[in-house]
Amino acid sequence: MGETIGYARVSTQEQDLQLQLDALKDTGCTKVFYGKHSGAKKVNEEKLKELSDYVRADDVVMVTKLDRLGRSLKMILETLDTIEAKGASVRSLDGAIDTTNQSPTAKAQRSLIAVFAQLERDLIVSRTSEGRDAAIKKGVKFGRKLKLTAEQQSQVIARHKAGESVRSLAAEFDVGRPTIDRVLSRQITS
Repeated sequence: MGETIGYARVSTQEQDLQLQLDALKDTGCTKVFYGKHSGAKKVNEEKLKELSDYVRADDVVMVTKLDRLGRSLKMILETLDTIEAKGASVRSLDGAIDTTNQSPTAKAQRSLIAVFAQLERDLIVSRTSEGRDAAIKKGVKFGRKLKLTAEQQSQVIARHKAGESVRSLAAEFDVGRPTIDRVLSRQITS
């Protein structure tokens, strides 16, 4: 039998982490990884990596609620996959998940979590696309701003035709040679 390891996380500095820590210790967790941070993705990933590096086969990772394992369903599923790949399992105190149970119902529950994670990703993509389309209709320009104005581009083309090198033009307009090359190639294809 492996070790019972806890993982606790609160999203804001104002939330009390102690409630989760006490609940996990009461269930027999011999070690508890925890963090008190908001959506700082890098911090969340570091804490989860510490946990997954520590976990061994037959260990059980306990959380108070499934959402403690990540800020999105995708992140939760990735964490579950990482832990399960090491031969360990995950159990939540609220009963939302128990991968120690391999019954058909438990497996179906895991599949439903994956379905909802995909739904969440699809909704985010849809909302992002709608927002982008609306912004384009309002005239918002996306992408990096051009380094050279239209007038400067015309000067580059004319001076290059007159014999100036790409290197000297790049130095004079304070841009890289690839920028000058792009201006010249656009002029050729136009």
